[in-house]
Amino acid sequence: MSHPDWPQQIYEVFKSLDVRQVSYVPDAGHSALIRLCEGDPEMHSVSLTTEEEGVAMSAGAWLGGDRAVLLLQSSGVGNCINMLSLQHEARMPLFMIVTMRGEWGEFNPWQIAMGKSTQAVLEDSGVYVYRADQAEEIAINVDAGARFAYQTGRSVAVLIGQRVIGTKNFNK
Repeated sequence: MSHPDWPQQIYEVFKSLDVRQVSYVPDAGHSALIRLCEGDPEMHSVSLTTEEEGVAMSAGAWLGGDRAVLLLQSSGVGNCINMLSLQHEARMPLFMIVTMRGEWGEFNPWQIAMGKSTQAVLEDSGVYVYRADQAEEIAINVDAGARFAYQTGRSVAVLIGQRVIGTKNFNK
């Protein structure tokens, strides 16, 4: 069952770690968190046209002295693969929070392929992956993952399981 307070908990982690830039492709799973970030005058929130733009934006934030986070859905991970080499080779931190699709209770068959391979694709690309399949695991994984990324210059993704974000059903 979904717990509605986890977006607030993630936002509080962002504030405690002085995250200044948030990029995202609009996504229902991240919608509450996006609204919190957009409402914060100390955070610069940017809606992207494609996820790999967020990888570049995170690099620019780091070069400018800011901490950034990229919010995306598992289907968008595939769009980022080539760009992930930027952070890997330059040892710039990249912190991503990925809402999973194509898993528990999925209705859309187009989401299944990337949902099944997201974690492996990220790990094969040199990204450290933390996974939260219960709402109670999210904030602690976000905090640990962000600290790891920002302090070591590594790429980290926290995957939030579909069981937490819930499923859609358009067959009604």
